[in-house]
Amino acid sequence: MMRRIEALRHLAELGEQLPLVVTCAATSRELASIADRDNHLYLLDAMGLVGSVATGIAIGIRDSDIPKVVGIEGDGSLLMNPNVLPTGGYLAPSNLLLVVLDNHVYSSTAGLPTYADRIDLARMAEATGWTVARADDADGLRRAFAELLETPGPCFLHVRTEPGNEDGVPKLLVDPVVVGHRFSTWLQERLVARMSR
Repeated sequence: MMRRIEALRHLAELGEQLPLVVTCAATSRELASIADRDNHLYLLDAMGLVGSVATGIAIGIRDSDIPKVVGIEGDGSLLMNPNVLPTGGYLAPSNLLLVVLDNHVYSSTAGLPTYADRIDLARMAEATGWTVARADDADGLRRAFAELLETPGPCFLHVRTEPGNEDGVPKLLVDPVVVGHRFSTWLQERLVARMSR
């Protein structure tokens, strides 16, 4: 099983040209320490909203040739707002991929346990209309991500990771308005560039 930061290294590479909507706290900090890019929309202080925001962006750009909007979520954050699963399943944007990094704990709050040790989040997604894949190592993550990138969505990639945060990762002290502006500028430029080809 991978540590979360290892999974994020692979996702940063695989999603280098895709819109990435990233959950708050330790996950955002760790991803920013690997690669802080304009295509990363860190949802700082917005726990539970990755699925909602990623679904909205996917619907907004569904007529573009960007293959997927990728949400990177944690198990605790998803359990805070599980309504994103039936909503995404009902709206069914074909260009949506939600990656859930499941370590069974709230890593940013002293490692308190989530319900994910007894509730199968992938089965919840499947029951509400998502195409589901699972991974618990780097090869599985990369293979499943590539397959789901080519699969009409909504798609859900359940990745089991070890509990714990990476040591020595600095806080992400950036204004959320700045993060939102640079992401929307990146996305607009990408859409215009693709349309002009």
